[in-house]
Amino acid sequence: MRLGMMMGYAGGFAQAVAELVDYESAGLDIVLVPEAYSFDAVSQLGFIAARTTRLQLASGILQLYTRTPTLTAMTAAGLDYVSGGRFNLGLGASGPQVIEGFHGVAYDAPVARTREIVAICRAVWRREVLVHDGEHYRIPLPADQGTGLAKPLKLINRPVRERIPIQLAAVGPRNVAMVAEIAEGWQTLFFHPDKARDVWGQALAEGLAKRDPALGPLDILAASPFAITDDPEPLLAGHRHALALYIGGMGARELNFSHQLARRYGYDREATLIQDLYLSGRKAEAAAVVPDDLVRDTCLVGPESYVKERLGAYAAAGVTTLLVSPLAADHAGKVRAVERLRALADEV
Repeated sequence: MRLGMMMGYAGGFAQAVAELVDYESAGLDIVLVPEAYSFDAVSQLGFIAARTTRLQLASGILQLYTRTPTLTAMTAAGLDYVSGGRFNLGLGASGPQVIEGFHGVAYDAPVARTREIVAICRAVWRREVLVHDGEHYRIPLPADQGTGLAKPLKLINRPVRERIPIQLAAVGPRNVAMVAEIAEGWQTLFFHPDKARDVWGQALAEGLAKRDPALGPLDILAASPFAITDDPEPLLAGHRHALALYIGGMGARELNFSHQLARRYGYDREATLIQDLYLSGRKAEAAAVVPDDLVRDTCLVGPESYVKERLGAYAAAGVTTLLVSPLAADHAGKVRAVERLRALADEV
């Protein structure tokens, strides 16, 4: 099982990157840089590429509506070039509040658009003369939609790799089935290893049945807070509040993918209450009603024997990359935590 980390920089970006070098030495395999509606991920990934040597890099995620498909492909090839073949293209749809509210672009057909963008990226990386006649993207632009001067082109540079790994973020069954069919990796959302088969088993099976063997096994990435402790409760508060944010406020009442997932996990009543409380500004009350077992079972916090047992549960559910958030008090403690988790993961 690989160990990864979602990039955070509460103490400043330069400091966070310097700390990444220590995590790399401790056994970290991959770092993901989010984008959301913050600073762009690409500039940060380029900086990290220059400061690390072995660490795999990934976007977590680039939003598929905010760049043209060819720019997405060019960007991925450029990051793979400056990193010496260490980049993984993480793509996802985000949600309408961000796409329409911040970027002013219609949020439509996320599954179909993703499938086309993946095909276009791979054609660009193979340096094919790019001709794509899809439902959502037509390249070159048809003459009646522009000047009529467009001509098919191919990427000037030869990419380091013609197959850059693509990781897709997905929650819904149709999207997850597509991920299992066409992507190298799947970026999950508060993955529950004990409920994964019931929630996603059929979708994964449908996609894997159509999967090209050349893609290799599906890399499943799951995020989890981590600490070895005999007193877990104080350390679970942050995760509890994060779950309340996602289930209650990460999206509109009418369309919140985290809320939908919590209901599919079997927490229908609780998810509705969390959302009602959160959207009315009662955030502490929303966190208080997040089910204890959901908090506990989506993280790795407890005695070492418990953590090792839960690592086995993640592995049994198909997780191949664990994105950890060490809960130690200082950087040195977090580095030691990564070293210990590396040893435990190697035993699973």
